[in-house]
Amino acid sequence: MSSGYTNRFGAYLLEQNLSPNTIQSYDYSVKQFYKLFHRLTSSNLRAYKLYLLEHHKPQTVNLRIQAINTYLKYRESAIAPIAPVRVQRKTFLDRIISQADYEYLIRRLYEDEKFTYYYIVRLITATGVRVSELITFQVEDAAAGEKDIYSKGNKVRRVYIPTRLRDSLMEWTARENRRSGTLFLNRFGDPLTASGIRIQLKTFAQRYGLSEDVMYPHSFRHRFAKNFIEKCGDIALLSDLLGHDSIETTRIYLRRSSTEQAAIVNRIVKW
Repeated sequence: MSSGYTNRFGAYLLEQNLSPNTIQSYDYSVKQFYKLFHRLTSSNLRAYKLYLLEHHKPQTVNLRIQAINTYLKYRESAIAPIAPVRVQRKTFLDRIISQADYEYLIRRLYEDEKFTYYYIVRLITATGVRVSELITFQVEDAAAGEKDIYSKGNKVRRVYIPTRLRDSLMEWTARENRRSGTLFLNRFGDPLTASGIRIQLKTFAQRYGLSEDVMYPHSFRHRFAKNFIEKCGDIALLSDLLGHDSIETTRIYLRRSSTEQAAIVNRIVKW
């Protein structure tokens, strides 16, 4: 498989409006397949699926399978797509920061004048944006109080910044004499990256005595969804705000976290 050929596959993925992370993942999967099997055949695809099952968790297996199936579509291949593996659905939410820990975290960040991360955490928790979307926010978006985000399939959703948070963001950027450009910058004045944010959140977890398991960007997206569904209950609206393809994906937020389940059992079960 020539580099020009993979570049054309990459161009095809860009046309589908896939995120850079998804494109990178799909590219890796196709290269992995060809490194192992060299030829695109039905039997090799079945062997690749077995290889994935032996080396990865079901969620990862399905991501690799989705990549290969997309590649088959790109090639306009007559080979049948690979069937995904069934993933047992959890009956609980896991690895989600508690409301108490969230409030403790933003208080400590503010006290320590870590304003960039104070507003990163607040913005994710107030809007539910993904970290890949967060790093695209501009000062102008904060001023407008909303941002249109484009995703795969030429879909667009509008993210609304609550007025109180918008006003606070404007005060912060005004103090820094920033009226335009990328909203979240590192200490060198360059745009923050998703990986940089993930690493720094782990550092704050250690500094403030919080569990590293719940200190990652998507945890705050989960917190937004849990708070929204508890206070509003409109799961269809929540699905739109989160940018989910299906409302079924959003239904997980109707469930309790594993910690909440354990607390209920401990409170009720006395026999």
